[in-house]
Amino acid sequence: MINKGLFSSNTEMWGTPQLLFNQLNEEFHFDLDVCAIKENAKCEKFFSPEDDGLKQPWYGNCFMNPPYGSVIKFWIEKAYKESLYNEKVNIVVGLLPSRTDTKYFHSFIYNKSEIRFIKGRLKFNDDKGPAPFPSMIVIWKKFVRQIT
Repeated sequence: MINKGLFSSNTEMWGTPQLLFNQLNEEFHFDLDVCAIKENAKCEKFFSPEDDGLKQPWYGNCFMNPPYGSVIKFWIEKAYKESLYNEKVNIVVGLLPSRTDTKYFHSFIYNKSEIRFIKGRLKFNDDKGPAPFPSMIVIWKKFVRQIT
């Protein structure tokens, strides 16, 4: 039997470590968690799966820790476009798996945002060990130079 968790996650939901969020919130003062469930929302105001943050207009300083499955590309594209074109959005900060080989990384992150790679592996939620993937913080701002 192959351990599928060895090379990929068994879940798409990876709850943001509180200490990491606190450090980011101290810097960015978030108004909205664009992708959360009640049990792991980091902001008082958040979009739940029922709200579908992909269909909602975002506002203020946004925090995003999206599902890490196949839909992640849609969240990343939305974050990029909201930060660039939505006048009500000041900044979008995403906690993401560091997958620099993906099309979405090159289309919506690389040279289009500030990237902070996290040293080591994060410990999400109350997991006993580290995540099976590296992570990064991606910061989309309107004034970041857009290179195509």
